[in-house]
Amino acid sequence: MCRSLCLVLLFVLGFGSHVKAGYLLVPMDQNQSNHLKAYGLAYWVLGFDTDIFWLLNYRGGAFMFKAHPDFEAECRIRGISFESIPDAKSTQILAELAAPDVNMDAVKLEKQPRIAVYSPPGKQPWDDAVTLVLSYAEIPYEIIYDQEVIGGELPTYDWLHLHHEDFTGQYGRFWAGYRNMPWYQEQVRSSEALARTLGFEKVSQLKLGVAKKIRDFTAGGGYLFAMCSATDSYDIALAAEGVDICESMFDGDPMDPKAQQKLDYSKTFAFKDFRLSLNPMEYEYSNIDNTNFRRVQKNLDFFTLFEFSAKWDPVPTMLTQNHQRVVYGFMGQTTAFNKATLKSDVLIMGEQKEANEARYIHGEFGKGFWTFYGGHDPEDYQHFVGDPPTDLALHPNSPGYRLILNNVLFPAAKKKKQKT
Repeated sequence: MCRSLCLVLLFVLGFGSHVKAGYLLVPMDQNQSNHLKAYGLAYWVLGFDTDIFWLLNYRGGAFMFKAHPDFEAECRIRGISFESIPDAKSTQILAELAAPDVNMDAVKLEKQPRIAVYSPPGKQPWDDAVTLVLSYAEIPYEIIYDQEVIGGELPTYDWLHLHHEDFTGQYGRFWAGYRNMPWYQEQVRSSEALARTLGFEKVSQLKLGVAKKIRDFTAGGGYLFAMCSATDSYDIALAAEGVDICESMFDGDPMDPKAQQKLDYSKTFAFKDFRLSLNPMEYEYSNIDNTNFRRVQKNLDFFTLFEFSAKWDPVPTMLTQNHQRVVYGFMGQTTAFNKATLKSDVLIMGEQKEANEARYIHGEFGKGFWTFYGGHDPEDYQHFVGDPPTDLALHPNSPGYRLILNNVLFPAAKKKKQKT
C-alpha cells in the first residue's frame, strides 16, 4: 500500500517534468518473457489514469502507453519484456493499425474493472484457474458468495467470475465418489445452513436465486466469465426454474419425473435442447458436456482459436489475443461443449474439430457479455480432487491462461457492441 501511495505522489508531483517523450511498448508475441504478468502490469498502469492502447493482432496483442520511469521500473520488477519507442514510432504504429486493408486495430483501455470471484468461503479440495492467475498476475479481486449476491452487491462490480460451482444444487455430483469424505459432508451442512439463513428451503432454490441475480447483473451491462462446471450447471439451473431436478440424496425428495419435458431453454444464455443426466451416480449433469463422448488422445488434444476482424468484430478479437492460435486442451468436469446444444447466436471462439466440440464460447445478454471456457486448469491436463495447485511461475507464457486474462481486461476497453 505504501509503495502504491508513493507512486501516486510521484505522478502528481512529477509526471510532467520527469517523463521523457515517448511510449513503452509491451510485446505479447514470442518475445515476451512473461505474458501473464504483462496483463497485471496493464491493469496496474490503468490505476494512474493513464490510457493504454491494446494493439489487436499486432505482436500478439501488445500494450502501448506513455513512458514513465516508474512504469519501466515496474516492468523490470515483474520480469516483463518492454521496448522504449519515440512518439513518432507510436504514431506510425497507430497509423499502420488503422489502415483499412490490415486486420489490426487499436483499442483504448480506460479504467480498472472492479473484479469479483464467486467462490465459497471454505477451502475446497480443488483449485480455481482464475484465482490462481489473478494472484500470479497481481490483479486484485474480491471474493463474494451467496450472501453478497442475494444481498444485491453484484452491480458494484464490473466483472464476475464463477468459481468451480454447481448451480443445480447437486453438490457437483460428487455424492457417488465422495459422500463419506469430511469436506463433502461439511459442504452439504454449510450449504443447507446458508440456504435457510437466506430464506430458502433448499440449496437448489438458493442457487437458482443466485443464478437469477447473476443473469440480471449481466443483462444490466456486467461481464460474466465462467469455467468448467459453472458453465453448464448455470444454464441448467436457469432452464429448470420451478422444476425439481435433484434426486433425494441431494435435497431429501425425488426429482420430478417429468423434469426433462419441463425445461425452458428460452431462459438460458448458451445452451438448448440438452438432455439431463437422470442417474445421480453419474459425475455429469447433461449432454452439454462432451467429456464422456470425446475420443481424443492426450498428445493430440488441442483446440484452435478463430481469427476475427479487428475492426468489425473487436470484442471476440480482444478475447482471442494470443501468441499462438493452437492451444493445448485440458479436461474438467465440464471439458468442452457439445455443438448440438449451442444456441444459434452463440459465438464459437475456439474449437476442437476432431471431437466436433466448442471449447471457448461467447455471447451477449441484454447490455452485457458472457464467456464460457471449458476445462478446469489450462496447465494441468486432468486435475483431480486433492491435486496440488498449478505453479504459474512455471508457466508464465501459458496461452490457455492468456484467454482468461483477455476476459479480465475486456471491461476496461472503450468499445461498442457489434454483431458478428
